[in-house]
Amino acid sequence: MTRNLGSLDRTLRILVGLVLLSLLFVLDGGARWFGLVGLVPLLTGLVGNCPLYSVFGFSSCPLSGRK
Repeated sequence: MTRNLGSLDRTLRILVGLVLLSLLFVLDGGARWFGLVGLVPLLTGLVGNCPLYSVFGFSSCPLSGRK
């Protein structure tokens, strides 16, 4: 799998994912499950590949750092 996320992009996605997942513990009722949306940026940040970036041919990864 080709990486298409740079280090800053990955770091921001992981942080946003963790913040969104924390909503599971902060919010009450049915709204708390919106925190599961945080799994998407967290997983893409950890893996280093965003499927939407691949579809649109975008990459925030420097050319020399792709693997």
